[in-house]
Amino acid sequence: MLLCNFSMFTQQMNFSIAMPAMVNNTARPSQPNASTDVPPTDAPDSRNETPQELKAVAPVYDWNPEIQGIILSALNYGTILAPIPSGYVAGIFGAKYVVGAGLVISSVLTPFCPLAADTGVTLLIVLRVVQGIAQTMVLTGQFSIWVKWAPPVERSQLITIAQSGTLLGSFVILSVGGLLCDTIGWPYVFYIFGGMDCACSLLWFLLVYEDPVTHPFISTGEKEYIVASLAEQGSSPGWSVPIKAMVKSLPLWAILVSAFCIYWRNYIIIAYMPTYINTVLEANFRYSGIMSALPLCVAFPTFILGGQLAGFLHSRKILRLNTIRKLFTALGVLIPCGLHLLLPWVRSSHSTTLAFLILISAIRNLCEVGVLLNMVDIAPRYSAFLRGLSQIFSFLAGAISPAVTGYFINQDSEYGWRNVFFIAAAIDIAGLVMYLILGRAEVQDWAYD
Repeated sequence: MLLCNFSMFTQQMNFSIAMPAMVNNTARPSQPNASTDVPPTDAPDSRNETPQELKAVAPVYDWNPEIQGIILSALNYGTILAPIPSGYVAGIFGAKYVVGAGLVISSVLTPFCPLAADTGVTLLIVLRVVQGIAQTMVLTGQFSIWVKWAPPVERSQLITIAQSGTLLGSFVILSVGGLLCDTIGWPYVFYIFGGMDCACSLLWFLLVYEDPVTHPFISTGEKEYIVASLAEQGSSPGWSVPIKAMVKSLPLWAILVSAFCIYWRNYIIIAYMPTYINTVLEANFRYSGIMSALPLCVAFPTFILGGQLAGFLHSRKILRLNTIRKLFTALGVLIPCGLHLLLPWVRSSHSTTLAFLILISAIRNLCEVGVLLNMVDIAPRYSAFLRGLSQIFSFLAGAISPAVTGYFINQDSEYGWRNVFFIAAAIDIAGLVMYLILGRAEVQDWAYD
């Protein structure tokens, strides 16, 4: 599961690290509002100069910030309606083949991204939309596995270990991708990682089993323990899903709205961190990749430790599960919001900016152990379906926030980032308030057999 999420986020982040190298000097707002390709250049500006022996020769495109924002958002355009059927089908037929199919489709399409970019913006956006739908099958369908594999008291630990693959994938592609862009050219970001992800998809079909009963190597004691701990939940949601009761459920609405608000900020970080470092801090491609990867390197172990801490507090009955979810969510929202608002005022200090970005990446992951894991608490039997429902709200945020960010940066290069951070903080805090008031961590009446 960790390797699967690793593959997905190398594919989600590949354009984030490649975009500064793909555009003509990051297509500053003063440039024409054009999206046509321009011939490869042998004379990049001095800030992005590469070693003479490894001069990168790759196409450069005249995409302004608005066009870049649309391309970065395109991954989410086709995913608004895909999560619900993905979660539902995975809950009925099992996650192995639903997730595996999405993993194969998205991985195979990755090496074709440079060709699509050469052909034109329209084809590139279409390819990214198809990839987004395939990735939705992966990120949504995998949650039905935990219904059959994760004992309730171990759920926080197991899911956060698997989800930490998203941070590991982001860290690797940002740290290596910047070097690839600076030496052999940005297309190799897609060729190399696309090949690796295709190999990972083959491992999925070899290693993953639907439940402990069908696993050929699990010990008898572990199998009996897992099956007994999950017996009261039921192993499948069946064909009937209580839609009417879900619509009336205020705790569910609190989770969905909070997911939208949290992912508004998260998608800005995913899409624009390399661009922010490249333009605001004026780092070259290689160092912008390294600086973008460093916060994720710190966030990877803290994400796992957050899940372990939540599991410890819950299993030892130190705090109620409802308190744990709300406490972790509040910390994961308020501290990063404050640091984001301070970023425009410390931009002159590279070390302070980098320290803030590291703290933001480390602390914001507490939301993953808080509200974003809460649907498994309120309805474990429908966790894949509800994960799909929450993905709709998160993908909606992902389809809007990068485009809005590109618009503000295009309108005002000096104050655009400040406005982006203010809007993200306002949205984030509004979602937190709603969750603190309405959120619950007990199994809801409509989620029982």
